Amino acid sequence: MSLVALKAELRQQLKLSPQLLQSMEILQMNSQELLEYLGRLTEENPLLEQEDVSSLRGAYEELRQKASWIDGGVYGATFAHEDGGPPERGAADRNLESLSAFLRDQLERRRLPKPLLALSKYIAELVDEDGYLDEADLDSLLELKIPEPLIRQALETVQSLDPAGVGARSLSECLLLQLARREAVSPAALDIAARFLPELGKKHYGPIARELGLSIQEIQAAEQIISGLDPHPGRAFQPAEAAVYVRPDVFIVELDGELTAVLNEYYLPRISVSSYYARLLKDSDEKETRDYLRQKMQQAKWLLTSLDRRGSTLRRCTEAILEAQRPFFAGETGELAPMSLLTLSEALDLHPSTISRATRDKYLQCRQGTYPLRYFFSRAVGEQGLSRQAVKQKLLALVRGEDPRHPLSDQRLCELLAEDGVHVARRTVAKYRMELRLPSSSVRRR
Repeated sequence: MSLVALKAELRQQLKLSPQLLQSMEILQMNSQELLEYLGRLTEENPLLEQEDVSSLRGAYEELRQKASWIDGGVYGATFAHEDGGPPERGAADRNLESLSAFLRDQLERRRLPKPLLALSKYIAELVDEDGYLDEADLDSLLELKIPEPLIRQALETVQSLDPAGVGARSLSECLLLQLARREAVSPAALDIAARFLPELGKKHYGPIARELGLSIQEIQAAEQIISGLDPHPGRAFQPAEAAVYVRPDVFIVELDGELTAVLNEYYLPRISVSSYYARLLKDSDEKETRDYLRQKMQQAKWLLTSLDRRGSTLRRCTEAILEAQRPFFAGETGELAPMSLLTLSEALDLHPSTISRATRDKYLQCRQGTYPLRYFFSRAVGEQGLSRQAVKQKLLALVRGEDPRHPLSDQRLCELLAEDGVHVARRTVAKYRMELRLPSSSVRRR
């Protein structure tokens, strides 16, 4: 006789319904992603109808009359060309000629011997997008049994073309080629460009002065000349890329004397359920048709519910951010108050993951500018409980007010912040400085 052991086990398991998954997906979408998503769904689901967004133009223009600084990417992207409006922003006016074509055109205008012209054109094709040549490419010409004097002459011919500095094999050679075309260039600038660019970049003037027997003032004068040269002479010929514009998801505007959060939904079509297909679902005698329409009706209702939930959650999050950062939006200060995602979720009684999805890749536009919603989340730092952004503002003010001849080191910045009640480690100061794209004290020295 065998005994079978029975064991009861209680276990939690999370199952996400298709409706919940769709709601989470829509909540996380930014404005452009949502617009594309709605376009796909209305094509796939016959029960979904969308109203033309041009009907929202009046409401958008009315809002802009109250806040003229608003630029929600609506008029140019959605309403453009309906009545001869401006062209799409960021569109290139013309295609720039390629660098190699520009070089070939110059070579063809010169009366060069055929072998020299052919080799010069070949070398011009080897020039990269920055205007430089790879030494290995020239070495490969020797392997093809091309005479070295002809290679040298063709290289000099290419380097004599415009833009100045093209055909160089190094940064130093590029700068020297440009200096050679200038009149009355100081020998100091030529020597430094040829031998001391790494030291000049780090502003180590001492070794340069000792080696060349120059004063610091002479080195700085040469530095000013060198800094005016173009280290990438070929970049002006790169095809212009269309500018990428951010479409704000929400505005903070002053309406009737009060700061208010307004969702930027002026570009989104108004989605509704088709009355025709709703009647067909009710009156059709074909089971297959009713089953299909019933499924599409359920999808349509889920979508409308998800859109309402997205708008409601985004509005609540923005209103909470407005309340927490009211002095900033009112223009009373440029600093943010500490606010974390967790405190916001507790204040709104929403799960942190919901707040995270609602604010991810979303942008807010106010009178001060356009910011990612995540910009307003900043934990407290130091005894005063300032936000990270506020500490960075203090750090930036210290650097801007320093003596350029004796810039503040990270340690000294740390001490000055401590005197102001902001106690942070030196490595934190260095981290914030790099995030602000401020160079080290040795590079800032003038």
